[in-house]
Amino acid sequence: MWLIIGFTGQLLFGLRFLIQWICSEIKQESHIPIIFWYFSISGGLILLVYAIHRRDPVFIAGQATGLLVYLRNLRLIYKKEQREKNNKI
Repeated sequence: MWLIIGFTGQLLFGLRFLIQWICSEIKQESHIPIIFWYFSISGGLILLVYAIHRRDPVFIAGQATGLLVYLRNLRLIYKKEQREKNNKI
């Protein structure tokens, strides 16, 4: 069961790069879609749970730090959208 959880987290985490690549190819410029951050959070959270189960402090520290960065990026995106929305009114 834990291997399935670990591989699921790794799959979600890896798919974010595929999504980013496809979106960039479509736009013909480097682009990070918002779903990239959701896949980062989902995969990172699942991998953090797996790392805690494995009691791997290096893996735990890496995933926990990454989650903070992903959540902060989403917050910045939503704050910017809110500012832009307020400026249009």
